[in-house]
Formats: sequence, structure tokens, C-alpha cells
Amino acid sequence: MRLSDFRVLTFDCYGTLIDWESGIYTALQPLLQKAAQATDQVLSRDVALETFARHESAQEEATPAMVYSELLATVHQRLAQAWNVTAEAAEHARFGASVPDWPAFPDSAAALAYLKQHYQLVILSNVDRESFKGSNRRLGVAFDAIYTAQDVGAYKPSLRNFEYMLAHLAQRGVGKADILHTAQSLFHDHAPAKRFGLASAWIDRRHDQQGWGATMAPPEGAGYDFRFPSMAAMVEAHRVEQAK
Repeated sequence: MRLSDFRVLTFDCYGTLIDWESGIYTALQPLLQKAAQATDQVLSRDVALETFARHESAQEEATPAMVYSELLATVHQRLAQAWNVTAEAAEHARFGASVPDWPAFPDSAAALAYLKQHYQLVILSNVDRESFKGSNRRLGVAFDAIYTAQDVGAYKPSLRNFEYMLAHLAQRGVGKADILHTAQSLFHDHAPAKRFGLASAWIDRRHDQQGWGATMAPPEGAGYDFRFPSMAAMVEAHRVEQAK
């Protein structure tokens, strides 16, 4: 199997192209500072992100039709309760509106610009369309299609997201064999992608870190066909193929 076997790259965005862990951790600082003052203990970055992952995943399953900015505000409220911190509604809303502030990984924009020359680029993301607009500006590329949780009415790893994407891509003349699903999260993306028989590339952004960070641990069977530590590494592999 070669990268050049495919003509469409379908992307997860947050964790893959956008550094959501840095964005989340920065946006949580006011709440974490309150928690530290209340308990006289500082929660580590990993603990904060892992706690976020549990509450975000539970909220996505409980309210699949909730718009992501509102869902994040609800998660912030849950975290305040978990950490025994009092926070105002405006603080919850501020966290919910933070997605456009989350930074892109340094290699994302250049990698997408290169890949756009060789593939159609598609987004399949657990986000709302308004929040994604801010992220798209950071990525600097015109995606050929954008499918969000808001469009689907469900959040990955729900199979409904992939059903929606595949049905809409089929209308564009794109079949499963044309697609390489490209994502960081084994939990949200690679496990369901395999259920549909999609080839996938794991962008292992946490290759030099322990644990799963802001993502839940993957289930059994979360396989992949390619593994790269970064988007830049994926681009380099493609360049090497093209040179042969």
C-alpha cells in the first residue's frame, strides 16, 4: 500500500491539524488556577487533559445533537464541579468559544498546501461550523468538503459520522478505495474507520509522550495502515514515493 494509491484524504482536525491539547490547556488556565487556590494542589497538564477527555466523551454521548461550542461550555461546567470550583456562566461560555483560538501545529498549513496539489482534502470533525471557520483560517487551505458533528447530529466515534461522510463523498464520485482517513485519535477515528474498511494514516502527535492526553484510550481493533509522527513526516513520505 502506498500513499499515492489514494485520491482523497479525509482529516480529523483537532489533535491532527490543530493543537487542541495546547488550546484546551490554555483555555482551562483560569479554572485550573481557581482549583489550585481551593485545594493548594496544582493539577498537572496530563491530569487536566485526561479529566477533560472523560467529561467531553461522556457529554458527547449524552447530548449528540448539542453544538460543540455549547458542549464545551457544559464540559467546563462539569470540570468546575469535579474540581469543586465555582465558575460563572460567562466563564463556561468563554471556554466554549475558545476553539478559534486553538493554535495549528507548526507543520499543518505547509503540509496541507503540499497535499492539496495531489489530493482532494476533506474534513470530518467533532466541531460546529462556526468554530471551525476560525481553525480553517489558521490552516490556510480550501477544503473540498467539510463535514462536522453539527451536520451529522452526532460525535465521533459514532458510526453515524462515517456513514454521513461516505454517503456524501459517494455523491461526489468518491468510493472507499479512494480514501485515506488521516487522524491522530485511535479512539475517535481509526477504530470506526476500520469498521467501514477504510485505510487510515495515524498522525501520532503524542509519539513522545505517555498516555492519551485529551483523547480516550482506544478500543481493541483500532488499527491503521500508515503511522507518522507529524504531518511533515507524512509529506516527506509522499515526496519519497513520488521520487521513485
